Amino acid sequence: MLQALVYCDHAETVVPLSDAFRDAGYAVEVATTLKEFRGALLRNLPDLALVDYDILEPASVGFLESSHLGQIVKLLLMTADPKLSSAVRGMHLGAADYLAKPVEGARLRQALGRVSDDLAHQAESGAKAVVLPDHHDMQGQSRPMQRLFNLLRKVGPTDMTVLLCGESGVGKELAARAIHRLSARPSGSLVPVNCGAISPEILESELFGHEKGSFTGAAKRHVGFFERAAGGTLFLDEITEMSAALQVKLLRVLESGAIRRVGGEQDIAVDVRIIAATNRDPDEAISAGAMREDLYYRLAQFPIRIPPLRERGDDVELLAERFLSELNAANDSDKSFAPDAMELLRAHDWPGNVRELKNAVARAYVLAEDRIGPDDLPAQVAGEDTADAAQPRIRVGQTLAEIERRMILSTLEHFQGDRKSAAETLGITRRTLYNKLKKYRAV
Repeated sequence: MLQALVYCDHAETVVPLSDAFRDAGYAVEVATTLKEFRGALLRNLPDLALVDYDILEPASVGFLESSHLGQIVKLLLMTADPKLSSAVRGMHLGAADYLAKPVEGARLRQALGRVSDDLAHQAESGAKAVVLPDHHDMQGQSRPMQRLFNLLRKVGPTDMTVLLCGESGVGKELAARAIHRLSARPSGSLVPVNCGAISPEILESELFGHEKGSFTGAAKRHVGFFERAAGGTLFLDEITEMSAALQVKLLRVLESGAIRRVGGEQDIAVDVRIIAATNRDPDEAISAGAMREDLYYRLAQFPIRIPPLRERGDDVELLAERFLSELNAANDSDKSFAPDAMELLRAHDWPGNVRELKNAVARAYVLAEDRIGPDDLPAQVAGEDTADAAQPRIRVGQTLAEIERRMILSTLEHFQGDRKSAAETLGITRRTLYNKLKKYRAV
């Protein structure tokens, strides 16, 4: 079903419009404020957006201009005063059509018919576009991923600041790399920074650099991430983990295009494109004080939500086969999935997303002989009771060598990779354990 978003604060206008959209086969969401409108775009980018031009304030017009929304979704504008000047402004915003209020049913159906035809043509022409050209790290045939790829293709060549939102493991860094490669600065560096992995006390110095003697231990000048990314892209991952004080300084840098090293006295201009990411809902992060609202609006010049794996349908099978193919190629093997094992992969909810799926396939590859079955999958994927997860299943017909292998690998997993403890529990030497693991290609 096609998705529509209506931005209008007049109930008497919204109700008949919503009915007309539903009759035309659209699911409808309504936003009455700019904040709601932006939030709806981030949660689930629609196929079509209908905006009441008459309620737009300067901030709203600025958002439509800076986000290039009309280039990303089909944009319809409506107004009670359809002057030529406002129509021209609407076309400048990328509107596909301009409707006079009160909107006539026949006129709206005509506009929706054209939009539906255009979308159907795009879907047909892009049906085989499984991966981003030359950017094979991201893959997916599902509609959510095709829409994501379309966004990346559109925003990549611009110099806009992008905010990537999505759960852990969905591939936010891969999306950032794709944007960088599609940009006008692919020869520059992409510098990734995990704001949550660097101590708050030194993050400012790492980002902006510092001068010699600026603090105890500053024995020489240090060039920060911003300067190292000059001419390229700076990827600020887990941006909500940055302290509020440092967020203020980051906002100043984004607005001025210049940094000042810790202990420095002069501003240094930096030509850097910023891509930020968070695994938190932006509105919740703002309410909790984890992100400044003004910084959010500056970073979310072009917000993109990356869908979790559970929303991607048959992409689970596509990715599982890809990961297994990579392992087969690396180890000169020809293992495959049994149908019942693939069915379990499709049925799992994947709270850890693509990262969890990749780890599950790698584990199953090590455990399986020629064909990956349900017994080779992690307990949570195979539907086992977690209380029994430490008890490897043994079935009649398995060889002693296979039973030994499963016991060794399960024991090692139980001790979280601690080979000394695993060897002692199994009653073998560490050298014997190492040789066994090497044989299983688990080292």
